[in-house]
Amino acid sequence: MINVFRWSIYFIGIMIFSMGITITVNMQYLGIHPWDVLNVALFDLVGLSIGSWAIIISFVLIAISWILDKSYIKIGTFLNAVLVGAFVDFYMWLDFLPKANDGWADVVIIVAGIVIMGLGGGIYNSAGVGSGPRDGFMLSISDKTGASIRKVRIITESAVLILGLILGGPVFIFTFIFTFIQSPIFERTYLQMRRVVERMSLTKKQYSNSSNLG
Repeated sequence: MINVFRWSIYFIGIMIFSMGITITVNMQYLGIHPWDVLNVALFDLVGLSIGSWAIIISFVLIAISWILDKSYIKIGTFLNAVLVGAFVDFYMWLDFLPKANDGWADVVIIVAGIVIMGLGGGIYNSAGVGSGPRDGFMLSISDKTGASIRKVRIITESAVLILGLILGGPVFIFTFIFTFIQSPIFERTYLQMRRVVERMSLTKKQYSNSSNLG
């Protein structure tokens, strides 16, 4: 039962997270997350789809993480690599999320999208079934180099941002304030949902022990 609960939390979180990405991509002229800047730039240059590039880059990062430190790679990591990109493309295809209209409402919408990303990321990570490809990549580098996770994240995302900018990706003010909005929401959601998951795990364990004694 607890495994069903964990995976349900995971999938719900992935769906919410992907919706947040799609909302922000629809407002991309205001600036988007560095990884999405790269995805959009490659989409504009080469084709395929934004979700397809998210999947391709995710598997490249998984391959590197696998070489550096396999401990961060779980089944949830592979599913994350596929599902986030697939859901982004699915939401794009459904075409029901807000579109940019070059007004003040766009600012409210992109902030909402960032908040939704933070909520979704916190929810799916709380399930404990595997780090996302980007998180696993940065954690493995941190372990190998001894550098702090924060330092590795800043360097990695800065490099990705520069590459995306060179390729013509959408960089603007929200690209630089993204983390300040998303990270606190992610952390709070993750910690609260983690406690819920742990309580469910403990309750299930206690129930199983009492059943065995009975």
